[in-house]
Amino acid sequence: MRKLVGFLLITSWLAACNSNSVTNNNQERKMEYTANKDWIKTTNIYEVNVRQYTKEGTFNAFKNELPRLKEMGVETLWFMPITPISQKNKKGTLGSPYACSDYTAINPEFGTFNDFKNLVKEAHAQGFKVIIDWVANHTGWDHRWTKEHPDWFLKDSATNDFKIASGMDDIIELDYKNPQMRQAMIDAMKFWVQEAGIDGFRCDLAFWVELDFWLEAKKELDKVRPLFWLAETDPLDNPEYMQVFDAAYTWTWMHKSKDFYQQHLPLESIDSVLNRYNQAPGMKAWFTANHDENSWNGTEYEKYGDAAKALAVFSSTWQGVPLVYSGQELPNHKRLEFFEKDTIAWNGKNELAPFYKTLFGLRKNHPALNAEVSVNYVQTSEPHNVLAYSRTKGEKQVVVVLNLSRNGNLNVNLTDSHVGGTYRNAFTNSVVDLTSNKQLLLQPWEYVVLEK
Repeated sequence: MRKLVGFLLITSWLAACNSNSVTNNNQERKMEYTANKDWIKTTNIYEVNVRQYTKEGTFNAFKNELPRLKEMGVETLWFMPITPISQKNKKGTLGSPYACSDYTAINPEFGTFNDFKNLVKEAHAQGFKVIIDWVANHTGWDHRWTKEHPDWFLKDSATNDFKIASGMDDIIELDYKNPQMRQAMIDAMKFWVQEAGIDGFRCDLAFWVELDFWLEAKKELDKVRPLFWLAETDPLDNPEYMQVFDAAYTWTWMHKSKDFYQQHLPLESIDSVLNRYNQAPGMKAWFTANHDENSWNGTEYEKYGDAAKALAVFSSTWQGVPLVYSGQELPNHKRLEFFEKDTIAWNGKNELAPFYKTLFGLRKNHPALNAEVSVNYVQTSEPHNVLAYSRTKGEKQVVVVLNLSRNGNLNVNLTDSHVGGTYRNAFTNSVVDLTSNKQLLLQPWEYVVLEK
């Protein structure tokens, strides 16, 4: 039997808050927060594209969506950058939210600081956690620091001007050898924790920023309270960054699973990648779409076609944390413009909301899907077509069987002695008895999730 031995590294945190770090009002607000980070072991992440989410494209308009998302089982809201956008050299009509002009201000396109603060407060009241995108590597060309502290930026010797960040001509690079800039960056991050009450950060291009900065920043911010740290990096490429970050992207998996579907590769091609992730530190964030992928490389249906839902099931049931993008519950079949207004085409149906509700509810409530619980491959009669695995906590178990092939009427025998007994099908609520007959009939790209 192929067996995965789970390896989870969650960096240490402080259980108590520093009572001297904030004002009295903030001290009262901090009573609302969990004193530890156990919640990240059962959470899911929903990326919010405020600009495209509603016709208004504002915090106040998005706030009306909270009850619907709560009903769907969303736990953690990740907001794409909420800071104002630089106007110099901006892309398109509205510019990129990743070209910041002020780290401690709000993009007026979305509303005011009080609007955001009230949104966070309402989200907390409804049980959500809130994290924001943090773009530490670079700023836009007219960031306030370019005038106040031009020495905080790297310079291009050829032009004697600010250094363009990796060929993207609307952003410029900061100088992390400058201690004053580093402290100002940490202070800006503290601002959002103390004044807006956020619960963590999704750190854009985290591996482009020196590791020692993140170590310093986390140490300082942990003095305020425990936060959730999500890195846009891949632990296979930058494992050392998991000293800081609780979770990181699975870019290698995303690319390999796309190739697997589009190039008709053997199942073993993605098996080997999963085994590599098993050896890598930190929680893995699994996804089929996000803002970059949707806008530049296509929707999950362009990339994965009929396999999209099966891979979404994988993302929520494999060891790690699932990440879902705005509109995937529709489902959304269009690429959203990045620099222009392009509202998600909501139709009031949200056909996949029950699908995600089932997955999110199972992940939150079933002890076997806690991020600390490892994965075991389940032996089947179709090892070249089917990915089957189980996760077990005491007497509780979840078994997932994915037909990752174009073959229909596939009779799959679960030949594994670790699987047996009576289960409930998570999607149909039907009883499935695997005591003696362990056979499932699967259609192309069909998924079965069993729990007991």
